[in-house]
Amino acid sequence: MAKFMANVQHLGRSLMLPIAVLPVAAILLRIGQPDLLNIAFIAAAGDAIFANLGMLFAVGIAVGFAKGNHGAAGLAGLVAYLVAVNGAQILVQVSPEALEGVSEAHKGIVESAKKVGEIKKLRVPIGIISGLVAGILYNRYYNIRLPEFLAFFGGRRFVPIAAGVCGLFIAGIFGYAFPSISSGIDSFSQGVVNAGGFGLFVFGVLNRLLIVTGLHHILNNVAWFVMGDYNGATGDLGRFFAGDKTAGAFMTGFFPVMMFGLPAACYAMYRSALPERRKEVGGMYVSLGLTSLLTGVTEPIEFTFMFLAPLLYAVHAVLTGISMALMDFLNVKLGFGFSAGLFDYVLSFKLGTNPWMLFPVGLAYALIYYFVFRFFIKKFDLKVPGREAVDAEGGDDIAALSGDEDSKAHGYIRALGGSDNLNTVSACTTRLRLEVKDNKAIDEAALKRLGARGVIRPSEGALQVVIGPSAELMADEIKAVLAYSGPIGAGLARPANVAKPSIMAASLEAGANLDAMAILTALGGAGNINALKSASTRLVITLNDAEALDEAALTQAGVRAVARLRGGLTHLVIGPGAQALEAKLSALA
Repeated sequence: MAKFMANVQHLGRSLMLPIAVLPVAAILLRIGQPDLLNIAFIAAAGDAIFANLGMLFAVGIAVGFAKGNHGAAGLAGLVAYLVAVNGAQILVQVSPEALEGVSEAHKGIVESAKKVGEIKKLRVPIGIISGLVAGILYNRYYNIRLPEFLAFFGGRRFVPIAAGVCGLFIAGIFGYAFPSISSGIDSFSQGVVNAGGFGLFVFGVLNRLLIVTGLHHILNNVAWFVMGDYNGATGDLGRFFAGDKTAGAFMTGFFPVMMFGLPAACYAMYRSALPERRKEVGGMYVSLGLTSLLTGVTEPIEFTFMFLAPLLYAVHAVLTGISMALMDFLNVKLGFGFSAGLFDYVLSFKLGTNPWMLFPVGLAYALIYYFVFRFFIKKFDLKVPGREAVDAEGGDDIAALSGDEDSKAHGYIRALGGSDNLNTVSACTTRLRLEVKDNKAIDEAALKRLGARGVIRPSEGALQVVIGPSAELMADEIKAVLAYSGPIGAGLARPANVAKPSIMAASLEAGANLDAMAILTALGGAGNINALKSASTRLVITLNDAEALDEAALTQAGVRAVARLRGGLTHLVIGPGAQALEAKLSALA
C-alpha cells in the first residue's frame, strides 16, 4: 500500500510539468483576441497548446516519472501517445445515424472527421496513460542489454520501441471500448455538475485537504481537463478559454481565498507575532501574501500553520468549499491558466461572468480570514512564525549549515541527512520531493532555518519539503552539488576525510602524466564507462557496473581519491590535470 501511495504521489508531481506551460498558453490566447490586440496568429499560438494538451501530458508525465527526468522517456511518451491516438481513431465506429444525409462522395471525409472529433475528447486521459506507461518503461528498461546483433537498440533506445507497442494496446482499449469510456465520462461529468453547490463545496474542501499528500493535482486534473465537452474542448479550464459560458465553476471559488483570504491571514499572523519579532518575520509574511495575491501560489502560507494549527487549517478548507459554492450561487465565472491570482484574474476578466463580484466577496473573505486567524492564534496560543521562542543556541544558521564556501544547497543536503541519505531529488511547484534512505536522519529544525515552510513524510522513504516557488531551482542546485561534489555528511561539520576543494587543488600533483590505460582497466574497461567528464580537479564518471571498479588499482595508478555515489556515479580526484586525463580516456574509450 505504501508503494502504491508513493507512486500515486509521484504521478501528482509529474502532472505539474505539463501544467506549467498553461500560463503562456492562456496569455497568448487571451491577448490575441479581437477585444485586446486582435492578432490572430498570437491567439492561434495559444490555442495550439490547449489543442495538444494530451501530447503535453504524455511527454511531461513521462519525463517527470522517469529516473533522472531523462528526455528519452519524453520521446517514449510521445511515441505511445501518437500510436494510441491514431490507432484508436481507426478503430472507433461511427454510427450510421451520424452519416445520414451525407452523399457517398463525402461519407469518407465525414466519417474520418467524426472519428477524429470523438477521440479528441479523450486526448488528455490518453496522454496521461501514455506518459505514465512510458515513465514506467523507462525506469524498468533504460539500461537493458540486448544480444550483440541487436545492441544498437538496447538501453534507452529500447524504451520508445516498447512504448510504441504499449501504445497499440492503449489504442485497442480506447478504440474498441470508446462508447463505454465516453459514456462513463459523460455520466460522471453530469453527476458532478448536477450536484451543484454541494459538489463544488466538496471539491473545494478536498482540494485543500489533499494538499498535504500532493494528491490534489490528480483531483484538479479530472475537473480542469477531463469533465465536459464544448466544441472539442474538455475540462473546466479548456472549456472556459474556448468560450463556454457555463465553464469556470471549478476555478472561480479559489479567487476570494487566494487573492484576499490568505493574504489577510498573513497579516493576522504578522499582527499576532511577538512585538520584538515582527520586524524579523514581517518581510516573510509580505512575500507570502504577495505571492498568493499575484500568482495564486498558496502552499508556502498554508504550511506555516497546517501542522501548527490543524483545526485552523480545517476551517480554511471549509471556507474554500463555501467560496466555491457561493461564487457559483452568485453566477460568477472566472478562469485561470495557472492559479487564482491577480494576473489570471486580469486575463480572464472579459471572458468571465460577473467578474466584478469578486471584490465584495473577496473583501468579506479578507475580514473573515483575518478575525478567524487572530481568534484561534490568541485563544490557543498557536506558535505560528513570529510567536515561537528564539533559538537559544543560535549557532545553526544558514552559513554554518552551508559551509564557508558552499551554496545553500549544501545546507539542504546536510539537513537532509547527507548525500548518502538521498536516493532521488525532484520538485513540483512549491516543494522538494525526495526519496531518502532514512527518514529519521532528517533535521527538520535545520530545514526551517534554511527557509523551509514545512516537512511532509507521505510514506516510508518519501519526503516532501515545502520551500515555495523556488523549489525547482533548489532541486536543480542540489542535484548539481550531488553530481560534482564529494560525499557530504549530515549535520553542520564537513566529514573529516573530505578536504575543502581549494586545499585539495593546491596539494595535488598534475594528473596529465597518469597512466590512462591503467586507469581505464581499473574502471572495468571502456565498455563499462557510460559517461565521462572532468570537473575542476576530478573526473565524474558513470559506470554501467560499479562493482567492476578496482579502487586499489586506481590508487596505484595515481588517483588521489575515489568517491562512489549512487547509480554507478563515481568521482576520481586527479588534480589540475583532470581535463587532460579526460581527453586521454575519451580517446581510448
